[in-house]
Amino acid sequence: MKEQPIILGIETSCDETSAAVLKGDELLSNVISSQIDIHRRFGGVVPEIASRNHLTAILPVVDEALCSAGVKKTELDAIGVTYGAGLVGALLVGVSAAKALAYALGIPLYAVNHIEAHIAANYLSARGLRPPFLAVVASGGHTGVARIDGINEFSMIASTTDDAIGEAFDKVARAVGLPYPGGPEIDRLAKTGKPSIKFIDRKKRRTELSYSGLKTAVVNYLHNVEQRGEKPNIADVCASFQTTAVDMLVDCAVSTARATGINTVVAAGGVSANSYLREKLKADGEKYGLTVYFPPMSLCTDNAAMIAVRARDMMLGGIAPAGLELNAVSYLKIGESDR
Repeated sequence: MKEQPIILGIETSCDETSAAVLKGDELLSNVISSQIDIHRRFGGVVPEIASRNHLTAILPVVDEALCSAGVKKTELDAIGVTYGAGLVGALLVGVSAAKALAYALGIPLYAVNHIEAHIAANYLSARGLRPPFLAVVASGGHTGVARIDGINEFSMIASTTDDAIGEAFDKVARAVGLPYPGGPEIDRLAKTGKPSIKFIDRKKRRTELSYSGLKTAVVNYLHNVEQRGEKPNIADVCASFQTTAVDMLVDCAVSTARATGINTVVAAGGVSANSYLREKLKADGEKYGLTVYFPPMSLCTDNAAMIAVRARDMMLGGIAPAGLELNAVSYLKIGESDR
């Protein structure tokens, strides 16, 4: 095995078509083709439309990633692809392209867990990061605190019992009339508002996470204000919701760190780009003596760089590559394999 294998990563789990080339620890390229403008008119991602757009984008994006990296297909040592979790139709586009390339080139194919890849993205920016550490997972489909005991050892310690935090952000954004994607819009408006509205009574244990009730409380508040013939202060609603949602997750992370004695924490997932989450996790980390790492904004949203990193670690850790029977899986937990 090469000391610095060259790996092509492919990501098509939702509405970003992405390909990246990684050589050892060096990221040579990371190309992302986003469909946000297409789906914004519908108020969210339409799976069929996402799949069709992946079909037209996948080969040009792969070619651009290789060209930008200055790497020929024949120089690749392996391919990593997201096979779950995500939208099945969208995932199948990436999986099919990766299988075809791996077969044609005669190189191994690694089936990558999307959420594990979000965590692994931190290795690109935090060069001194080594297990064990905790990961605050904050995305549209997964939320909680994971424990990483080795480059290929992932386990979920605490997770939401219902909605993910990113899902709650999108639903609340839709309820207050903000465009898709809702998370950045709430973050922007929250900066101009006050977290003065108490939506829920947070008396639960700090290791418990639930966002369905919070989302419902926001919707009920909006209805009550409307029924009184008043107009809600949307900035205050956003600030209050964001503060409650983020505090809940950060409290859980800090409590888990103190209970386990693990003092290194990383953020992972699309919601890790949220400015208040970064501010709160950094402040609480300093308060309790934790070392906290955040991926750069370019590695928070879905991207293929994180897929390539995860595939590299699987390769170096001796995990067997996937066969050509690999299929897409819509739901996949951290530490879970369906290969």
